Amino acid sequence: MVEQDLSSEQLRQWTVEALKQELLRLTKHRDTEPLSQKVQFFKEVLAPVCQELTTRNPFPNVADQAPLVIGTWIPLWSTIPFQDTIPGRLREQSYQIFHDDGYYANVARYAPGKRLPLLKKLPSFLFAYDFLILQKYQIADGHWSIQNVAIEQKLSFGSRPLSPERAESWFTQVAQAKAKAAALKQDSLETPDFRHLDQKTAKRYATIFKATPQLEHLYIDSEFRLVKSQREAKQRPSYTITVRMGSAI
Repeated sequence: MVEQDLSSEQLRQWTVEALKQELLRLTKHRDTEPLSQKVQFFKEVLAPVCQELTTRNPFPNVADQAPLVIGTWIPLWSTIPFQDTIPGRLREQSYQIFHDDGYYANVARYAPGKRLPLLKKLPSFLFAYDFLILQKYQIADGHWSIQNVAIEQKLSFGSRPLSPERAESWFTQVAQAKAKAAALKQDSLETPDFRHLDQKTAKRYATIFKATPQLEHLYIDSEFRLVKSQREAKQRPSYTITVRMGSAI
């Protein structure tokens, strides 16, 4: 076990499956911890396992990774700061979805109670806040190239879960609309309307939207991804463990 301070030599004896299972075991039920605590946990506990798993990446060639990501993924643990900028994210209704047309989206439902201006005059237990970040991806010069495209928000009935199918449908509608606008040369990268968010949160998302994200798969196979990402080069790297929806892992 990593808690027993395993050496690099010991970890090299583990199978790939054992390393993946160890990461899943160590991070189980820990995604709700404060970001600073998760960052420290990565440094002190997860880093050795991640480093060893990175050396076993069966698809180090970035061009080979693109076909593998297509579909819906469930983020299980992450140190990405923006995910919890809005309070009340429901982990069981959070998805990352890739299409084969170069678009992908992070889609999540939030139950923020009265902490959003939009909900202050509404019975918050009846409503939820759905949030979608649309991005474009391509492989360029041996790297993942990411561009922010749009941020969509909507108020939904809380009693109706944001299922994978509903998330996929919403993503498809938004992506098709953006693709059509781009084809007609009517598309422009404008800061989204954040009127439903408080001023502090809106300012943070406006900054996030203008950034040029960087993404690297430290490990990827058909069911499991260990991702390193940065909003921009000077930012602290973030790490995400995600599995394919329906995976047997």
